[in-house]
Amino acid sequence: MSSKPDALARIRIVLCQTSHPGNIGAAARAMKTMGLRDLRLVRPKKFPHAEADAMASGATDVLAAATVCDSLEEALTGCAFAIGLSARKRELTHELAPARAAAEHAMQRATTQPVALVFGTEMSGLSNDELIRCHQLAMIPANPEYSSLNLAAAVQVMAYELRVAALGEISAENAPFPLASHDDMEGFYRHLEETLTHTGFLDPATPKRLMPRLRRLFTRARLEKEEVNILRGILKSVRRAQNK
Repeated sequence: MSSKPDALARIRIVLCQTSHPGNIGAAARAMKTMGLRDLRLVRPKKFPHAEADAMASGATDVLAAATVCDSLEEALTGCAFAIGLSARKRELTHELAPARAAAEHAMQRATTQPVALVFGTEMSGLSNDELIRCHQLAMIPANPEYSSLNLAAAVQVMAYELRVAALGEISAENAPFPLASHDDMEGFYRHLEETLTHTGFLDPATPKRLMPRLRRLFTRARLEKEEVNILRGILKSVRRAQNK
């Protein structure tokens, strides 16, 4: 059975296109106070930066170990589950869970597989394209009349909820079968799109919203690795039948 510190070590915090380096430093401090260390930065505007170091206030080791990525897909490589933070429900996106429930779910998955929490820019949050790459949305139940949390404050709230969940009775004993990783799912979506185009079901000239809707459908299913292998086997059999 994995220990609770091991589960926390499998949680990565992903900050997308952060504008202010001070927020990166404050987020690193928030992470370290709760035992989190894996920080991924997607195209930060200014990093490394002296302001980030100053706001980290003793968590500069988390900053020094941070991984800078060119895309969200790169930041999610190897993850089995990704939770996107959102202040509101979006059209054509996934299940929206309260912060505490999302943290509990994340820690349950992290007993065996890497999990990411994804935060968007300070001004606009996560884009629809970024959200569609997550498997679940989480919302911090703030004052509806003023629900705009500072980025580092949002990281602190979620880091706290993750630690509370880690100190609970979550264990790997009853963990589900391994989920398909982010890489597995992206490979499946590419395979699915190619097959649907080949059969004529998907017209690349007028794709409409077919692929986002299919992503939403399969994300709700939370496919296991073996299930993705089965689906890809079906896609291969479709192509073989068409080529005869």
